[in-house]
Amino acid sequence: MEIESKLHYIDWIILSVTLIFIVAYGTYVTRKNDNVTDYIKGGSDSKWWTIGLSVMATQASAITFLSTPGQAFHSGMGFVQFYFGLPIAMIIICVVFIPIYHKLKVYTAYEFLEGRFDLKTRSLAAILFLVQRGLAAGITIFAPAIILSAVLDWDLLTLNIIIGFLVIIYTVSGGTKAVNVTQKQQMIIIFIGMLIAFFMIMSQLPENITFTNALEIAGASNKMDVLDFSFDLSNRYTVWTGILGGTFLMLSYFGTDQSQVQRYLSGKSVRESQLGLIFNGLLKVPMQFFILLIGVMVFVFYQFNASPLNFSPTANDAVHNSEYLAEYQELEAEHTIIENDKRLLFSDGFQAEEKERIQELNARDLELKESAKEIIKKVDEKSIKKIESNDKDYVFIHFILNNLPRGLIGLLLAVILSAAMSSTASELNALASTTAIDLYKRNVREDKSEEHYVKASKWFTLLWGIIAISVACVANLFDNLIQLVNIIGSIFYGNVLGIFLLAFFVKFVRGNAVFVAALITQALIITVFLLDWLPYLWLNLLGCALVMGIAIIIQTFIPVDKSTSYS
Repeated sequence: MEIESKLHYIDWIILSVTLIFIVAYGTYVTRKNDNVTDYIKGGSDSKWWTIGLSVMATQASAITFLSTPGQAFHSGMGFVQFYFGLPIAMIIICVVFIPIYHKLKVYTAYEFLEGRFDLKTRSLAAILFLVQRGLAAGITIFAPAIILSAVLDWDLLTLNIIIGFLVIIYTVSGGTKAVNVTQKQQMIIIFIGMLIAFFMIMSQLPENITFTNALEIAGASNKMDVLDFSFDLSNRYTVWTGILGGTFLMLSYFGTDQSQVQRYLSGKSVRESQLGLIFNGLLKVPMQFFILLIGVMVFVFYQFNASPLNFSPTANDAVHNSEYLAEYQELEAEHTIIENDKRLLFSDGFQAEEKERIQELNARDLELKESAKEIIKKVDEKSIKKIESNDKDYVFIHFILNNLPRGLIGLLLAVILSAAMSSTASELNALASTTAIDLYKRNVREDKSEEHYVKASKWFTLLWGIIAISVACVANLFDNLIQLVNIIGSIFYGNVLGIFLLAFFVKFVRGNAVFVAALITQALIITVFLLDWLPYLWLNLLGCALVMGIAIIIQTFIPVDKSTSYS
């Protein structure tokens, strides 16, 4: 059966109605924004549950629901360790960051830096944010577009434009309030969709396989190894990278990234903002655990059902039309034999004495998959069109399209697109606010009316939307999309966080020292990343430590301007 035929008219109706409702609702409810406070801070009247869901929706992009299950399918539950630092970061932000931001009544996080240091430091931090978040916004559009393009055979350029255009409509119209109110609806759709997906997976397992049996089967293939206490720097995800590197990444992201800061600056009070972040801190790790568990259950499902050697339909089609077809079919045949052998072993659940044999089969199957990727790379070298061998991001969408009933396919596609729209809307909203307030108003036009800045913010939203769509149109898949977003953040976030920590706690350091230290640090972090000296999560800690250390050394030992006082 062709993929297109699996999308019944019911699926199209559910998908279309969901997306049209979100856009129309967000545009209508927030159609009137008379001043900058309304447009950028959402009127400063958001309740804690709106803030909590909005913060969560901003982080939970389509990448979360496409890549995370695929990550668990291939590598197990260990990725959840990445989020271990989040609750710690939420507490610190609630105690330190939020009271200061509310006391100063800032529109953006970077306004605070000018009062503490100077204009050039504020502008530098804003520019670092704009660079990394502008790239990330493009990826949040590109992620669902490239997957849907591959599995539905739709034009990728058209999909990028459609997704970006839908977000631009209500984000330009309603600003922060539009983002907040639509994200509540989007998170409800996402929660419902993921719960249904989980129960549908479980219902399609053999009758004699209970949830406990499914966990045992996953455990036999080492998919349930959640905690890794090793100190191996080559291992990206351990308890230590999660608690140390993850805490610094989450502090940077939630404390200094305007796409998140803008969510809780819209709070009615300090308490509402703090409760919203605590809500996010309590719910986010279990939510990620659950999404990873869905990926593991998809793995269990394919222990009893046939799966492709590579989940990417584009790669499979390319290989089957190439000179390497016979070689690839040999790998597919052995892959099928291994699947049949495992199916027999698991037919009565998991028996302890079978673990060694299961792991032998898994090891051989992994070798086959790697050989398949090498063939795909050979085909790619001879192809004009880019063909990606990595298939992690296609695992969950393959399951959805091939195993869910009519109606539910449309709902899950709505989940993916809703997640894409929610995170992209937050990013465009924050990019426009930062550009309008930190760069345009402060450096170009400081004496204009409120109406002027609202209009400027709308035009900047449109501009960043076009930039994000452009980035999406030229982007390529990385090792894994969810990792790519975090890698981009890690290159910049540590530096920005260090600037803010200097502002909060090291009162004798002045603007010139911080500015020079930030430039040096950014160059060093990019060098370390390009030379692949450290796992990317450690870049957050390194960047933060470097900018603080260098600034303190410059201020202490090198003559700099000492006239700026702490305010």
